Amino acid sequence: MKIGIIKERKSPPDRRVVFTPEILAKALQTFDTLEAVVEPSPIRIFPDQAYADKNIPLSDDLSDCDVLIGVKEVPVEDLIPNKTYFFFSHTIKEQEYNRGILQTCLAKNIRLIDHETLVDENNKRLIGFGRYAGIVGAYNTLRAFGLKYELFTLKKAEQMLHTEDLIAQLKKQYFPPIKIAVTGNGKVSHGIMEILNGMKAKKVSIEHFLTQKYDIPVYTQLEVMDYYKRKDGGEATKADFYANPEQYESNFERFTKVTDVLITGHFFKHGSPKILTRAMLNAIDNKIQVVGDVSCDVDHGPIESTLRASTIADPLYGYHPGKNEEVAFDHPAAITVMAIDNLPCELPKDASEGFGDVFLNAILPAFFNNDKDQILARATVTQDGHLTERFTYLQDYVDGK
Repeated sequence: MKIGIIKERKSPPDRRVVFTPEILAKALQTFDTLEAVVEPSPIRIFPDQAYADKNIPLSDDLSDCDVLIGVKEVPVEDLIPNKTYFFFSHTIKEQEYNRGILQTCLAKNIRLIDHETLVDENNKRLIGFGRYAGIVGAYNTLRAFGLKYELFTLKKAEQMLHTEDLIAQLKKQYFPPIKIAVTGNGKVSHGIMEILNGMKAKKVSIEHFLTQKYDIPVYTQLEVMDYYKRKDGGEATKADFYANPEQYESNFERFTKVTDVLITGHFFKHGSPKILTRAMLNAIDNKIQVVGDVSCDVDHGPIESTLRASTIADPLYGYHPGKNEEVAFDHPAAITVMAIDNLPCELPKDASEGFGDVFLNAILPAFFNNDKDQILARATVTQDGHLTERFTYLQDYVDGK
């Protein structure tokens, strides 16, 4: 089998890659019948020469490859017929803007395996950049805090290579005794807490967060039942919430009264209630002044200060709760918002190394063991010109209905 590492063509540029030179060389040593070629790229975090130094060939022609592997969406005009592709297609939630990708994969007889659909037998995702989104998102939020209050000016995350570099930058700064609320209990929130722990913020219980005063920065972690409650006052459980989200409403206002900085790492399902509302932010006793919306659900999302996604180039904007509109991030009445939707791109070296390790150990073996754990089968979205059974729900989306 011959794999091709394709260059990223989406704009803004993404410097990540699935296989670093070192991990790709290890893969070639591990699987005797595996061949690889790398498409040259001027933006990839690892230069072309780094692959050449590992005796991995470079070529602009990938037409003889069996499997083509990238990170972000491939422009439809660049999709080669009759190949197997791995990339984040951003289609499985029926994203309107990428319908053409799925239509083209079907028309060109492409086997599409979306990184997001690679799951184990328990439906747990094998590949994701949640940890790195949390790491960079937390750093950017704390950077925003320093800029808002003119306390310090940190380098952008994209100017550094490793998580340790971000932590080192934060540890040099003085932080007043702020309270930071973190939502979620997945990879994103754990990435956020990795940064907060690294800068020596203290984790405290929700009860103490709500009632105690501190002389150092502290944070607390909120799970779904901490910020939602049943409308009828009945017993609230996670299972009941997932089954009946319409029966729930936000219970977050109690946190707005004591929280200085909110960093979100929750999962939000369309149709669930808001978490942080304009009314809460506009309340006279609201203390939140910086929101790092790492989850970044923009269209009718749960954080009403997130009017739009921001960018790596221009990461911050202000939300004026009285007017419900965007203003400058340092406007006197503004709540400063950081809502970058492609955060892992800012730490491409670390993210690529983590990606490659998982792909080498959990995904690549399936090609050589007859997919005995059905990893590839479960993840295949299109094959032989059709949607696979697991993804037939996308047919109306493909048809434009």
